[in-house]
Amino acid sequence: MRHLRVLCAIADAGSVRKAALRLGMSQPSLTTQLRRIENAIGGRLFTRERTGSRPTALGRSVLCRARPIVADMAALVSEARSAAALEGGARLRIGSTASRAVAGWVRRLRVRYPGAEAGLHIDVSANSLLQTVADGQVDVAFVHEPEGFPLRFPPGVEQHVLVAREPQFIALPETHPQAGRRVVDMADLADDQWIVDFTADGEWAATRRAFATAGLDPRMVHVPDNTTAAALIAGGEAVSVCQPVSQQRQGMVIRPLRDDPLAVRLLLACRSDSPPAAEIGGLRADLMAAYAEVAWASPAYRWWLLRHGGALLPPPEGGLAPSAAERSGIPAPGRAGGHADTATTAEAPPNALPDGPPDGPPEHVLAAAPGPPCAPRRPPAPRTATPRVPRARGGG
Repeated sequence: MRHLRVLCAIADAGSVRKAALRLGMSQPSLTTQLRRIENAIGGRLFTRERTGSRPTALGRSVLCRARPIVADMAALVSEARSAAALEGGARLRIGSTASRAVAGWVRRLRVRYPGAEAGLHIDVSANSLLQTVADGQVDVAFVHEPEGFPLRFPPGVEQHVLVAREPQFIALPETHPQAGRRVVDMADLADDQWIVDFTADGEWAATRRAFATAGLDPRMVHVPDNTTAAALIAGGEAVSVCQPVSQQRQGMVIRPLRDDPLAVRLLLACRSDSPPAAEIGGLRADLMAAYAEVAWASPAYRWWLLRHGGALLPPPEGGLAPSAAERSGIPAPGRAGGHADTATTAEAPPNALPDGPPDGPPEHVLAAAPGPPCAPRRPPAPRTATPRVPRARGGG
């Protein structure tokens, strides 16, 4: 069974390297295992090309038999785990690609379902997460879909839009010449080294398209972990596309890109025949509240939201409401004159954005939030009834 999973993983990922990352193995180890499988079968199952690995005719024949077996085994394991979970109490299994909103989402779900155990599964691959939802191994998943590069939704998995278009920002060293700008042009970063992650579904393809549109051919370095990436950025060695809710660390600044050339769609996915599907309204509301919390706490994203407005993202209850200057459209003290995109003043540190709004009154943003923007809100009344808790269920 392990060998069959390996073959399916290589075929789905399109390369041994990507499959190794998904399986949590080293590439040499997976290559060795594939050779053993091919030796046991007596023929090559994949051709190694410059662009990846493709199944041979023999490989396609084996995969046709392997996939149903792997799926049946996954369903069996899922059903067994669900039965065990029912005996030991309700459980909600959450999947997500990387996001700062996840912590607040889990916190809210614990309040909504006080008797349920919340399991968490994080994966760099959104397509892999969707497959775990289809297999019944995860109840609900929060995923990012790069604009123009749709994710593969397995049959029976439904999607619910959280944010239709989230702009992607740029992380720069605080000493970078463009760090003092409110908005950065991609063309001004042509001489920089860019950090990219080839393993995130659609991310590299979307970035490459943005480079081509801007007429850029920058130097690139593959860095799959955030710790190393942050160190390289803070050390002045590279720049990187990042989520607008990303945490601004010491030595770096986060800025919007002019005209938002990179964007993603934020989606919530679950199986249409699963218990969470009936609870999707509450699950989505909790995730939206968690996302709004981190979005409005981010100086760069807060500035972007006030500028672009619409009903995209009302300020969170109990969060940081727009200041009086932001509501009135009056520039903050010390910002008279100067370039419209300049982000720093004599009083402001280089990694801070100004408090004033960019282009005028943001009433159209605040109209999306019920009631006066700064009015205190009473806490919600305590629940009097125990809500129905989604129970894990695998299989069909």
